[in-house]
Amino acid sequence: MATAEQIKALLKSHADRDDQRFYSIALQVAAKEARQGHHKLAGDIKSMVERSQKGLKNTGLAVAKPTPLVQQPKGDLKGLLELTHSTVRSSELVLSSEISERLEQVLLEQRQKDRLTQYGLFPRRKLLFTGSPGTGKTMSAAVLATELKLPLYTIVLDSLITRFMGETAAKLRLIFDHIKQTRAVYLFDEFDAIGTQRGAQNDVGEIRRVLNSFLLFVEQDASESIIVAATNHPELLDKALYRRFDDIIQFEKPGKDQIRKLIENRLAVFDTDSLAWADITVAADGLSSAEITRACEDAAKEAVLHHDTKITTSLIAKAFKRRQSGK
Repeated sequence: MATAEQIKALLKSHADRDDQRFYSIALQVAAKEARQGHHKLAGDIKSMVERSQKGLKNTGLAVAKPTPLVQQPKGDLKGLLELTHSTVRSSELVLSSEISERLEQVLLEQRQKDRLTQYGLFPRRKLLFTGSPGTGKTMSAAVLATELKLPLYTIVLDSLITRFMGETAAKLRLIFDHIKQTRAVYLFDEFDAIGTQRGAQNDVGEIRRVLNSFLLFVEQDASESIIVAATNHPELLDKALYRRFDDIIQFEKPGKDQIRKLIENRLAVFDTDSLAWADITVAADGLSSAEITRACEDAAKEAVLHHDTKITTSLIAKAFKRRQSGK
């Protein structure tokens, strides 16, 4: 049988997604079993390793490279990047079929990037997400990180932008150095803070220099990281930014089908079969996904505390009405 050290090494290599080390240790276990006369077990282990390796090669899937153990940034990067280990799955997203397909295309290209490069093609990895607040932009970035088994770094713009000439651009260079060194998903949220049009009336010199630096760094970046810029105000962005991105995805407020799915997801522990869905979707029309989810939570709390856990159309409609009025 495998020794305790071999078992620990197998678990560590699996956690690090270091396939080559995992297979190497498995073959060491097989060799040990063979020496002890357990030839059938040794043969089975060896065959499983060979089939697994052959399967990866034939599918053209990218063999995951070991990702360095990631920690919260230190030193000069402390306060500029926030590390999150995302657990949000694509099944938790409620988006239109068009947006879902485009995100799935990004995932597919990333998973088969080695196959694409064989033909001189490269996967999408510089993405611009636009749309109203609460429509799923930030959550979609988290899903990309989860599905690709990558850490998620959020750039803290408040710490990035300073009033001292040249300091912000220097911090931006540190971030892009990290993007090159550590493969991950990097989210520039509320990106319009640095992407403002260079000729805008409220433009200041430092912001203009930051934008120019960002344009240069993005254009020069040839890393394997995924860069996601998200904005609620695409009309404020400098037009030169758009051609730096591989894909621009516009997020929209949910339609009737998405509204119902959001409600069913959030109120899954309640009986929703008797709800008047036509009335509910009308009441929720115009709200963002985040607002609908929070309104459902409000209705659920009222049902639990005051109505014997019975969720009704009137409770949900009342919660939506409060959200519509901003109260």
